[in-house]
Amino acid sequence: MPVSNQQITEHAFLPALYRDDYYPDHVLDLGKAILLRLCERIETERPADLTALYALTEVATEEFNALQDDFEAADSDIETVAREEIAEDFWFVANAYGFADADVEELIAARDW
Repeated sequence: MPVSNQQITEHAFLPALYRDDYYPDHVLDLGKAILLRLCERIETERPADLTALYALTEVATEEFNALQDDFEAADSDIETVAREEIAEDFWFVANAYGFADADVEELIAARDW
């Protein structure tokens, strides 16, 4: 199911990372796909509250955890700049779907990066 939220469809995910050669585009594309799958799940499942949203973002965060191996294989890493950029996009997604009270740390609480 394609994402229908106009804010999401017009948003450039992980822009600072795509501009930096340290982060390989093919791995960033996987990260962007994780964020878009999160959006699809939000649109499909329509979480009623923050607890339900956090359950969805936990799954996406765990997917980013698994993506660390891809970063490392490409001589890159999810370090400070990447952590901030990924967290910002999780927060953007939450806000785009009406969860302005979402706590960014709670959105990515399952992270190990």
